[in-house]
Amino acid sequence: MKYWQHCWKLEDNLSATKPLTGIGILVTRPAHQAHHLADGIKALGGNAILFPVLEITSVKDLQPLTELIGRLDTFDFAIFVSPNAVNNAMPLINARQKLPPSLKIATVGKGSAEALQCFGIRHVIVPSNRFDSEALLESAELQNMKKKRVIIFRGNDGRRLLGDTLTKRGAIVEYAACYHRGKPVVDPTPLLNTWENNHLNAITITSSEGLHNLFDMIGELGQQLLKVTPLFTSHQRIAQTAKELGLTLVVTTAPGDKGLLLGLQDYFQAINSQG
Repeated sequence: MKYWQHCWKLEDNLSATKPLTGIGILVTRPAHQAHHLADGIKALGGNAILFPVLEITSVKDLQPLTELIGRLDTFDFAIFVSPNAVNNAMPLINARQKLPPSLKIATVGKGSAEALQCFGIRHVIVPSNRFDSEALLESAELQNMKKKRVIIFRGNDGRRLLGDTLTKRGAIVEYAACYHRGKPVVDPTPLLNTWENNHLNAITITSSEGLHNLFDMIGELGQQLLKVTPLFTSHQRIAQTAKELGLTLVVTTAPGDKGLLLGLQDYFQAINSQG
């Protein structure tokens, strides 16, 4: 029996309603965004092990951001790339002015759209299937962009695909860095002990940057354990990154936390049914 198959036989009377009973699952989201997925894992009987691989902090110099916010009425589109972008930019925007009524708002996923709703913004361009820059770029509203002015609220040094593609379509793009992403400084020893004792049976990862950070944070021992532990992600791009790092047990799920939870259930129920 392989390492990652240990300790997964579930009690028959629990498996139907608690399909993740006895399974330890690593949640790598930033600390302030981990609770929803962790609660879902716990509700299904699993043990959510929190180990943030991204740290979100405010930008130190707000002047460039506030200057851009002061010119919002000159833009045609404002794009928020993540809930972090929404939650860091919108309070600054509301402190200065209301969003211009002619400004079209777009975002890459439902999580960001829900965050915008908390600020009273309900008319949002958002993909309906996949939740990434590629999907947003397929939106009809973003096809004819000649001379359209676009502001993209994002973290430091984010992906340039969105801005570069809109520029090729004729748009005038400016970036508004409204938060900083970094790699947490933590001692991985408790995590590695849990892992070595067969109490960590799956990994969830939600960004390529986070996966690279995890790879660095856990060291050589952790990397060897990672290579024999199933990794779950809802993005094909992240799955490709995992394979480039030498990981072979990679499961691509449906989008969002719901997709991750369904993927985890299906995977472990199949393992359990094999005896």
